[in-house]
Amino acid sequence: TETLGENWPKDLSLLRGLEKLARDASFGERWRKIKTANKQALADYMAAVHHIELLPDTMFDVQVKRIHEYKRQLLNALRAVAFYRHLKRGGDGPARTIIFGGKAAPGYHTAKLIIKLIHGVAEVINADRRTNDRLRVVFLPDFNVKNAQRIYPAADLSEQISTAGMEASGTGNMKFAMNGALTIGTLDGANVEIRHEVGPENFFLFGLKVEEVQKLHATGYRPWEIYKQNAELHEVLDLIAHGEFSRGDRALFAPLVRSLLDRDPFMLCADFASYMDCQKQVGEVYSRKKDWTRMSILNTARTGKFSSDRAIREYCDRIWHVSQVKVKRQ
Repeated sequence: TETLGENWPKDLSLLRGLEKLARDASFGERWRKIKTANKQALADYMAAVHHIELLPDTMFDVQVKRIHEYKRQLLNALRAVAFYRHLKRGGDGPARTIIFGGKAAPGYHTAKLIIKLIHGVAEVINADRRTNDRLRVVFLPDFNVKNAQRIYPAADLSEQISTAGMEASGTGNMKFAMNGALTIGTLDGANVEIRHEVGPENFFLFGLKVEEVQKLHATGYRPWEIYKQNAELHEVLDLIAHGEFSRGDRALFAPLVRSLLDRDPFMLCADFASYMDCQKQVGEVYSRKKDWTRMSILNTARTGKFSSDRAIREYCDRIWHVSQVKVKRQ
């Protein structure tokens, strides 16, 4: 409001006015301080209400949405394990807090099992004193609109990683981008439009495209071969299968591993290497604070199109052919 004036909430296209400040050092510094304050506010809330410790000086890497196989929270969990192993071997990369949140349908057994795995991964990683100052995994309880208002402004990275061709649209990705989070995602749903609006250079793209997913299914997809050829994926799945994240219980997560190796209908194995490479790119850019801040500002500045007001105005003009009616205030 200080920068753009009072009218931008009524017309989000005015956010474009922030573009000219994307390279302004003092504005960028202020932007980072506000993001840090939002992260601290979320951390304070989680500590006070849920006794969960977040690390505000780390990248807040966030995936909050309905828990479903096609949204691929499981792929994110595999990545967390891979990054954990990377750190234990002396690898580098900016410190991250990987944040999950969401709810599953009551009878959706596989989704519940994915939530259980995330908690199991968090239990092991967060307890490891050799790495837990550089990597934490948390599952935020009771994701809803009220909590979302704390989460979206605090996010540095938005995980929009569903299998290409599966997402009808998605709106959480819009909220993240409007709040200055950068997106890592596939060409799926509203990601396509977000990437177009913010610019490909301000979006982290990975994974198969829709036509490639369809072709792979049609020609005979063999996830087992990818597992045999990719040493990192092989290690991660073996750790899960051998009970590393289930207190030695090898049976608990066997259905998840078996599904990935036998069928993998949502192409997690196919996209794993691309996802890991893209996450490495994310880390490199995040380490360059000025570049990351500039990209963050541009994400906010260029997401005015996703205003519901804009959508309703276009319906009025193009579909309903009705005009505005001015109402006098009493």
